Amino acid sequence: MSVIVRDDGFHVDDFQGGAAIDIAADTQPADLPARFDGVEMIRVSFPVFSDGRGFSLARHLRARGFTGRLRAQGHVIADQYAMARRAGFDEVEIAEDLAARQPADQWIFRADWRAHDYRSRLKG
Repeated sequence: MSVIVRDDGFHVDDFQGGAAIDIAADTQPADLPARFDGVEMIRVSFPVFSDGRGFSLARHLRARGFTGRLRAQGHVIADQYAMARRAGFDEVEIAEDLAARQPADQWIFRADWRAHDYRSRLKG
């Protein structure tokens, strides 16, 4: 079982049917789909928390025009949540054991991802 993380905390997976694509972390940007006809969700794999290639893939998918649900799936930690949102992810899917070690309040603390980046601190 897994836990879905959004800006307001933990959720059960509510994705119903629809077309979904899974993208591995080692996918090259040139190999990403060029069209998204009928695709409602794309899940980008994060095999380990230290592998940030998924953040780049999310940016490429959004730049190519994907407007559906974009989910980071795997080993993403609460400290990376703001980066995931800025990269274009709508949500993060984590294992229940990680959710137990990093409860919802740790993720919600980072949910104001638009205000807490280095550029906003430089302007202030």
